[in-house]
Amino acid sequence: MTDLGLYLSRKSVNRSDVSRKTGISKTRLSELSNNKRTKLRASELYLIALAIDVEPCEIFEEVCKKLKLVEK
Repeated sequence: MTDLGLYLSRKSVNRSDVSRKTGISKTRLSELSNNKRTKLRASELYLIALAIDVEPCEIFEEVCKKLKLVEK
């Protein structure tokens, strides 16, 4: 499961509602939640945040928490 999938599960988000509100297909939401190779677009992140009534940066921080700057 992806970080987005874990976040949505923790928040008990109904993916069917998100799909209906955002226009993002249930298949795409499933891919974003389960397939680590699937790339999340900024526009999708923003629409998901609007649909579940959270700040986009909250999802962004959760999805990108493992990213670190390269140390020299």
